[in-house]
Amino acid sequence: MPDDCLFCRMASGALDVPKVYEDERLFVIRDINPRAPIHDLVIPRKHIPTAEDVSAEDGPLLAYMLQTATRVAEIEHVAERGYRLAFNVRGDSGMTIWHLHLHLVGGRKLGPEG
Repeated sequence: MPDDCLFCRMASGALDVPKVYEDERLFVIRDINPRAPIHDLVIPRKHIPTAEDVSAEDGPLLAYMLQTATRVAEIEHVAERGYRLAFNVRGDSGMTIWHLHLHLVGGRKLGPEG
């Protein structure tokens, strides 16, 4: 894990942050710049810089991230109404921390974006 990666520091416990959910493979935090009433980040503990860097061996981890997002949507009470899941890739997407993470956004009607 790179020492300068904010999410790696959170994953290792070097930086303590409130978590919506966590286990041995990943953790979920609230985005510090939310785009909606619910805006959580599903972050794997394994350092993968972007979605472009995902390998075939990471398939189970990606599936687990999606399954966890479904559970967190229930925890956050947005599962019934609907929510958005998104990966940002590189700078023009708005990616600011180069460590794979899945955005879970909801809590209001979401229009088309991008």
